[in-house]
Amino acid sequence: MSMTRRETLFLAMGSAVAATLPFKAFAEADAAIAAFTGGATVGSEGITLIAPEIAENGNTVPVEVSAPGAESIMILAAGNPTPGVATFNFGPLAGAQSASTRIRLAGTQDVIAIAKMPDGSFVQTSQEVKVTIGGCGG
Repeated sequence: MSMTRRETLFLAMGSAVAATLPFKAFAEADAAIAAFTGGATVGSEGITLIAPEIAENGNTVPVEVSAPGAESIMILAAGNPTPGVATFNFGPLAGAQSASTRIRLAGTQDVIAIAKMPDGSFVQTSQEVKVTIGGCGG
């Protein structure tokens, strides 16, 4: 089978677009983190994220997050087309600053949790979840 120059050019352009799509998703996650933190330095102590190491189905992945004393916690799925998953806000009468939910993951990727503490600081943690069957059209 021989390819024309035009077919080769279209194939190369398609490959270039496909290679840059994951970078766009990670850029959106970085933008969401910057918007939540206001560009502040992010620490790593004082937040716990529990997610499965391997998820058999990306449609329902259980996630738990806890940050004692936090005002709000944001969960992101860095590789999803829309990385913002949930933001939990806690008032002064909250019994505990923790939450659990089920999220949808497009494929193997990092799940990121960021907490805003009462003193205005931010803490972050992440965990890679390996997905065997994609949830977002995968």
